[in-house]
Amino acid sequence: MNTSIKLNETAKKYSTGGAALSQVRDGKPLKIGTGFDALTFREKEFAGSMDPLVMVDHYRMSKPTFGPHPHAGLSAVSIIFEDSEGKFHNRDTLGNDFDLMPGDLYWLKAGAGVVHDESPRTGGNIHGLQVFVNLPSDQKTTQPQALHVKANRVPVYEANGSRVRILLGRSNGLTSYQSPAQPMTILEGKIDAHKHFTHMLTGEENAWVYAIKGEIKLNVSEKEILLSKGQSIALSVTNKGHEQAVHVSNTQAKEAHFALFSAKPIKESFVQKGPFVMSSLAEIERVEADFATGKLGFLK
Repeated sequence: MNTSIKLNETAKKYSTGGAALSQVRDGKPLKIGTGFDALTFREKEFAGSMDPLVMVDHYRMSKPTFGPHPHAGLSAVSIIFEDSEGKFHNRDTLGNDFDLMPGDLYWLKAGAGVVHDESPRTGGNIHGLQVFVNLPSDQKTTQPQALHVKANRVPVYEANGSRVRILLGRSNGLTSYQSPAQPMTILEGKIDAHKHFTHMLTGEENAWVYAIKGEIKLNVSEKEILLSKGQSIALSVTNKGHEQAVHVSNTQAKEAHFALFSAKPIKESFVQKGPFVMSSLAEIERVEADFATGKLGFLK
């Protein structure tokens, strides 16, 4: 099934001060086989403010599920939470063949096309986020690239009862790795009871915020938004040239766990068909033919 997206057409959003916010969205349950359970979010639900994210799956995987599969026109990003158990075997036709460990990030910029496979080693129980990030049209046919960020190389911000891992980009004076594609900040953090954390967006960024565990309260341009476990919201900075604070606080008696993504939007329509995100149906058909004839390589 093809999904053609024209940004800002498929959902409502509202403005408050210097930001435009989508509606709060619940993740939709997704179960594949006996070893993969997820809550899934799609760009069309967030009125363009999720751009450049195409989809996010919050998942647990205990058995091999997908097998070798192709990607093109996007970046596939794997974020492995620290409470994962065991090893996550990662392979692709760039020649990478290693295990992702709890706390790791793997960014695979598929570009013109690559074949990829991830599966838990025996006894593994992997908890994390699988993210599709759109590529600008001029990067959709570039050579694939990859970045592996190991947990022990991730900067950690600790203050005001928060512990936030800066997987990519920058926040609160700390700088992490940069993606092989367009710049993006990815934060994954925990906040103690009745404590808080603040991240500053630039005047050209979108952000997507997700409550992984517990309940979090967002304060954006004097607007308060509550997100319960499994809910998310996206926002766009509308006051160009000015920073926008996103305050994340935990109003509950138990620890909260959240993720935040921020980046400049691409603002381009696209067509998605499964693991492919291209600018037109003709490009989808071309990359499907490339995969069928082995031009994207093989994984045994």
